[in-house]
Amino acid sequence: MKKIFLLKAENKHPDRVLESVKHEIRRYIKRERKKRLPDEATFWDFDCMFGQSSDEAQSVSTAELITALDRAKDADWDDCYVEIMAKAIKKESTPKEEPETEESSPDTQDDI
Repeated sequence: MKKIFLLKAENKHPDRVLESVKHEIRRYIKRERKKRLPDEATFWDFDCMFGQSSDEAQSVSTAELITALDRAKDADWDDCYVEIMAKAIKKESTPKEEPETEESSPDTQDDI
């Protein structure tokens, strides 16, 4: 998704406009996560870009995207550019370590 969101709309409260933008972003991410993964992939990850325009956009994490929108509203931006690209990731499985158990061998038993 590559989109320019208006943060100020005529006859609408700025807080409601911001909440609708956040809702649309969250809804898009939720919809992308529901898509079927390729066979070798484990989960969906997202590459996000945010800025005043596509030229000024900087990479942000998915979690930082909502706070970046809040900062844009505080900075009194008229609009903002959001780019979210989904990618399938294969998580490497970590080998499970077997717990070491103390086994007594017949040669080392103490006589009581």
